[in-house]
Amino acid sequence: MKTLTEHLSHYAAYHLDARNVATHVVGVPMIMLAVATMLARPVWLVGGLPVSPAVLVSLACVLFYLRLDLRFGLTMAVWLAVFVAFAHGLAAQSTVLWLTTGIGLFVVGWAIQFLGHYYEGRKPAFVDDIVGLLIGPLFLVVKLAFALGWRLDLKAEIERQVMRPRAQTGSGCSGLTV
Repeated sequence: MKTLTEHLSHYAAYHLDARNVATHVVGVPMIMLAVATMLARPVWLVGGLPVSPAVLVSLACVLFYLRLDLRFGLTMAVWLAVFVAFAHGLAAQSTVLWLTTGIGLFVVGWAIQFLGHYYEGRKPAFVDDIVGLLIGPLFLVVKLAFALGWRLDLKAEIERQVMRPRAQTGSGCSGLTV
């Protein structure tokens, strides 16, 4: 299994344009909430706790994130828990509201994503590696950590890995937004 740095470096190479990254800040959470919403039905009570497919998928994702990095994994667990709680609230509404919200968020979120990749001039990372669908949300958390001045050693290593192949091909890296 790839390391955190390998996953993020691969993903970052597809997200060098600041406009693309900006669209992901909006689109990725919309898609995450859409998926959680669509998976928030049915709900079963297990030991008094509501369990849905959204909870089970989120737990599997958290295990993946924790395997990559404890701190980022815990952050993702909180983010996913908030989304699942919100999704359960939407799923408790009428079927029409639940479906239109879930489908609407999904369609609009992906439209925003593809707009960003139009700016980037490159296909989404998940086309080459399906795990990119899990790395996208983590990438946003990591970008926030970098903006706060945390984990700068990780940032430097990702930049080194992304710049190395670009230097070998002679293409620039002025848009690096890791």
